[in-house]
Amino acid sequence: MNSPFRLRENGVDLFVRLTPKAALDRIDGVETTADGRSHLKARVRAVPENGAANQALERMLAKALGVPASSVSVVAGGTSRLKTLRVVGDMVELVERLQTLSK
Repeated sequence: MNSPFRLRENGVDLFVRLTPKAALDRIDGVETTADGRSHLKARVRAVPENGAANQALERMLAKALGVPASSVSVVAGGTSRLKTLRVVGDMVELVERLQTLSK
C-alpha cells in the first residue's frame, strides 16, 4: 500500500478523499483506489459551496494533527473530491500523527 502523504522539506503533502454534507466531521482511515494510490478518507458537515467544505477539512485536519489552522491548506483539487493538502510543520511529528490517523 502506498502512503497517503508525501514528505516535503517543511512538512508533508496529504492526499485526501473528501465527502461533504456528511452527518458529522470525521476521518475514516486510509483507502486505496484501483490504480494503487492511497488517500485519507474524510467527511465534513459543510456543503461544497464557496470553499466551505475545504475550510472545514483544513480546520479538522489541523486539529487532528495538532498544528495551527494556518499550517494546513488545500493546494490541489479545490473543486474535486480528491484533494492534496499541504501541512507545514515538523516532518517527523507530522508523520507520527498521520500514521495514527491512518489506522
